[in-house]
Amino acid sequence: MASPTHASWHPSAETTARANLTSFMAEHGSANYAALHSWSVGHRGAFWRAVIDRLGIVLRRPPDSILDVDDGVENARWLTGAELNIAESCFQHPHDASAIVYRRDGALHDMSYGALRTAMMRFAAGLTAEGLGPGDRVAIAMAMNVEAVIAYLGIVWAGGIVVSIADSFAPDEIATRLRITDAKAVVTQDRIQRAGKHLPMYEKVQGAGADRSIVVTTQPDTELRPQDVSWDAFLAPPVDVEPHIAVSNAHTNILFSSGTTGDPKAIPWTQLTPIKAAMDGHFHHDIHPGDVVAWPTNLGWMMGPWLIYATLINGATMALHDDVPSERAFGEFVRDAGVTMLGVVPSLVAAWRRTSCMAGLDWSAVRVLSSTGEASNADDMSWLMTLAGGKPILEYCGGTEIGGGYLTGTVLQPAVPSTFTTPALGLDLRILDEKGSPAESGEVFIVPPSIGLSSELLNRDHHEAYFEETPGAEVALRRHGDHIEKLPGGRYRAQGRIDDTMNLGGIKVSSAEIERTVSAVDGLVESAAVAIPPPGGGPSRLVVFAVPEPDIKPERAKWQADMQQRIRDQLNPLFKIHDVLIVDALPRTASGKVMRRELRAQYAPADPS
Repeated sequence: MASPTHASWHPSAETTARANLTSFMAEHGSANYAALHSWSVGHRGAFWRAVIDRLGIVLRRPPDSILDVDDGVENARWLTGAELNIAESCFQHPHDASAIVYRRDGALHDMSYGALRTAMMRFAAGLTAEGLGPGDRVAIAMAMNVEAVIAYLGIVWAGGIVVSIADSFAPDEIATRLRITDAKAVVTQDRIQRAGKHLPMYEKVQGAGADRSIVVTTQPDTELRPQDVSWDAFLAPPVDVEPHIAVSNAHTNILFSSGTTGDPKAIPWTQLTPIKAAMDGHFHHDIHPGDVVAWPTNLGWMMGPWLIYATLINGATMALHDDVPSERAFGEFVRDAGVTMLGVVPSLVAAWRRTSCMAGLDWSAVRVLSSTGEASNADDMSWLMTLAGGKPILEYCGGTEIGGGYLTGTVLQPAVPSTFTTPALGLDLRILDEKGSPAESGEVFIVPPSIGLSSELLNRDHHEAYFEETPGAEVALRRHGDHIEKLPGGRYRAQGRIDDTMNLGGIKVSSAEIERTVSAVDGLVESAAVAIPPPGGGPSRLVVFAVPEPDIKPERAKWQADMQQRIRDQLNPLFKIHDVLIVDALPRTASGKVMRRELRAQYAPADPS
């Protein structure tokens, strides 16, 4: 598929003048964004010191040094000697300012910073009353709602460690995460509303064998086990609770990678990781006090904690929609809540476009759009920009072990659908081919150090996962696993995970390229291209799993022929489709990523040849 050659959005003089980046560049003598980025990676300690000052990060004890790399960049130490509780930095704004806007039972509600702080302290006091203290791990397994945010901040305030569990997980997956972390309790809810249906949540937590639970009850007849307690009974009376002060690298959150085999990687966030999230929100998403930020997400995915810190540290308002985001009700919430920064995942945008469910809605308040989680489709993103009245969409690529993004965009640079404009501030990258040589398309490696980058894993060898046998002698490189293409003119495009790169006819091609090429087939909702090794060895075969529109029964042979023709015309005639499988839906992780290993496993046993 041809690369986009023209910008779909250019920053106006008003946007440039208002941008957080503009004033920051003036403060630090950077003539343009390129100069600022160069300074941020050439003088990392000075850059992060300036970020901490600008964000108003509350330090109870100042650091002895910002950055210590005496043991090498892999073992970089940030803010040595500093003491803090990162949750304090979420409450440096007027008490009457709006912290959370949410819809419940058909009505729009608003919670101020003062009310959120009071509720958070009541939760922290409840932990103490239950005998839970600093260092104890408390899981949250529920929807991304106002109670989840209160619990999250309350655990961190009390010195505990949040264990993030997605509400979509089955009991055995919840049990795995409780086992890995030895969580002392689980915060959950009795049931979750999804598109008019009520799905059990507390029942799943019980099935996972949780020792004790704190349960948000929505139904008066909810029966709890003797060792469990309702949310209302758990909250202590309003009281001032001093935050637990700890060293800068103390754990605050344990999140998990989206692995499909074996135990998922358990990735700790420290008190420093939220600074990275808040910085990305401040500079790359241009979040200001008074902005309203919506990003359909979950605490089981890094964008849940990211949303909390990127919003609250920047003095903005979190917009939480307690139902599926794929239907018109979410679009009405975006309108009614006055959302100014809207984040999405590409598959969600594809669903909106396919169903036309957002037609006619007034999203004029939106200033900035952002997309993350998977490689996006340029046509879908162009449609979204138009839906929002010609607003820029900033692609955002990163990971749990980064605390945010390494490749992104800014409101100072033209926005082209499905492309990135810059490495994130404070980070640099290298694109290398399979021989370890610089390339325009290949595996991306991060040049450390940076605040936000993980330094340990609970259940894996961190060095082996990210640094062992990485190429490059001049600078240390950190493995990340994405396939990135650098386009003419300096932009970048995501091609999916390196694991999803296939060799067809002796030529490397990414799943994302195949999927973009076949996306215009009539009646196709989405597809996943996977390489299937044949029994006995030999070249991998290209198999496309295809999801049709509702009520459409495609002829598999015709779809395969249409897809093959598009691949022949737009990519390479050597790329042959071995098979097309029609499926109702693609298996996805809690964060919405397609589980390609599961697709391979589904197909391989049925392969007759």
